Amino acid sequence: MQNYSTLHEVGDQEENSVLFHVAEPSRARWNHIEDLDSFFSRMYRYHQRHGFLCMLMQEILELVQFVFVVFFTTFLWHCVNYPMLFNDKQTTTKITLADVILPTDQWLSNFTLWTWVILSIAMLVWMLRLLRSVYNMVHFWDIKQFFNTALGFADSELENLTWHEVQTKVRAVQLEQEMCIHKPDLTELDIYHRILRQQNYLVAMTNKRLIPPRLQVPFVGEVIFWTRGLKYNIQLLLFWGPWAPFKNPWHLRDEYRKPNMRHELARDLGRHILWISFANLLLAPLIFIWQILYAFFSYAEMFKREPGSLGMRNWSMFGRMYLRHFNELDHELQARLCRAHRAASRYLAAFSSPLVTIIARSVAFMCGAILAVLLILTAYDEDVITVEHIITIMTALGGCVAICRSIIPDETIAWCPETLLSNVLQHTHYLPPDWRGQAHTARIRSEFQQLFQYKVVGLLEELLSPIITPYVLWKHVYTRVLDIVDFYRNFTVSVVGVGDVCSFAQMDVRRHGNPEWHETDAATPTDQYTQAEDGKTELSLVHFKFTNPQWIPPPESLMFVENVEKNTNSIAPQNQGDFMLQTDMTDSSYRGAAWKAEGPLNSLTSDMNMSTMYLHERHFRQTGSRYLQNVQFQQLHRPVEETTPLLFNR
Repeated sequence: MQNYSTLHEVGDQEENSVLFHVAEPSRARWNHIEDLDSFFSRMYRYHQRHGFLCMLMQEILELVQFVFVVFFTTFLWHCVNYPMLFNDKQTTTKITLADVILPTDQWLSNFTLWTWVILSIAMLVWMLRLLRSVYNMVHFWDIKQFFNTALGFADSELENLTWHEVQTKVRAVQLEQEMCIHKPDLTELDIYHRILRQQNYLVAMTNKRLIPPRLQVPFVGEVIFWTRGLKYNIQLLLFWGPWAPFKNPWHLRDEYRKPNMRHELARDLGRHILWISFANLLLAPLIFIWQILYAFFSYAEMFKREPGSLGMRNWSMFGRMYLRHFNELDHELQARLCRAHRAASRYLAAFSSPLVTIIARSVAFMCGAILAVLLILTAYDEDVITVEHIITIMTALGGCVAICRSIIPDETIAWCPETLLSNVLQHTHYLPPDWRGQAHTARIRSEFQQLFQYKVVGLLEELLSPIITPYVLWKHVYTRVLDIVDFYRNFTVSVVGVGDVCSFAQMDVRRHGNPEWHETDAATPTDQYTQAEDGKTELSLVHFKFTNPQWIPPPESLMFVENVEKNTNSIAPQNQGDFMLQTDMTDSSYRGAAWKAEGPLNSLTSDMNMSTMYLHERHFRQTGSRYLQNVQFQQLHRPVEETTPLLFNR
């Protein structure tokens, strides 16, 4: 459908009129966009990745980086004369670079059949990535025209534009150009639904514990396995593939809505999972080798320069999925978890093993003493460096000292785990209810480390992912296919102008809310299957409203949000059980206003933090007796050596 304008009319009553029409490209070009999901997703990525030039340069450099890794690995494997490099013949003449690198005519003769096979596969992968990059850039050029022409934003302005400003302009353009013809006025929630359709399903499945798989590892216990490789396979099975439940990005296949076909659909989905698992098994060696090479080239220099980074922590893949709200964009989640990073680090730093601390202090002292002597000798006479393996020894000693110091606890941190965990809650917004009063225990620490893990642990998981993923798909995902089919049927709703979305993402407190998170007489009771766990519906609703103040939710949801806003200032600890309210308001991690705004510039994250504390306090008052009884029972049955009076008699 196009709009036309009359430019000139000639004629009289006796002659035919001559009309000239031209299309208005600024209006007609983006009228009735068929795939708004992809369009809005690209628009969001365009904003977050700083415009076309930055995206083009990143695509080019990623292709160059791929070639570099393949070429450099091949060069090190076949083109270096290692006996000469290590001077195995003990020659007295000075070794030059030309002596170490083999002549060009010997390179090809050293190539084996496996080398040619691997290089051929690498070339094929590179060509596919090149085609994908060209395809993406063509579409992002159209997004550039949309930003520059329809929205009126130059690429140079993107760095200073918030997503909220871009979204507001997009809604205004929709009224003029009708990008979506099924709904004249797109709300903020409609745009979020388009961008986060798949992500909301994954968040809901995580909340209902359909994914990620939980593995029982000997001598370790339950381990939640969720890596980029496994997530890619899950998305391929559930959203992207030709066999996926979604026949296009916005519409669920009709047969998934029929209860009588659930077993047949489960068998089909299970068969596809087995095929994908088998494909992963065949490709595992190549992917594993690539993972090792990429990790080595990416992290080796950093670990050499900063060995203490091995002891640093970050939010795990599972932690990001568990802590994510419904309808929360990537930059909003990242800003929230960045604010929680310091508080989470301080909480885990409060735990330490006295025996390990004693050993670490002793090892750090001895290694530091040896390193100091070697440094003094090197400063006195530079020939000390020429001693065999002396540089290796100094590097190893420095790394050992850095690692030991990262293990030794900070003496300035007070032992108050309940308060420290409460400070984490302000920004993460989620903590399992059975953690109340148990922040000092090893069990809670172990469970929290599943969310906030060592960087080296996450790196090892990604390295082992190609090997473990086929087993996980076969043993754990395959066994849940019927539950996945039922989840799609029971929790998919059609929204005008949006398509099929996860019903949890509607944030309907009547359907998916938990009465324990509401006032006693304000919520309709729901069964365990339909309600979101850990207050996910309520907290997501409040967060989305704070991030998008102009959005008007349905009457029941609006009433809930207004009630929360009205009562937020009433937070006050009334008994020892209200441990969630024992927060350190002077902690710098609480002052979220210093971070980049997630919503409008006048919105403060501290308001959301206080609302979070109020909702958890309300939930605890509804269910406090049950959890207090559990805490008291565990106190009575704790070993004597765990008794710490400061934890309960502050």
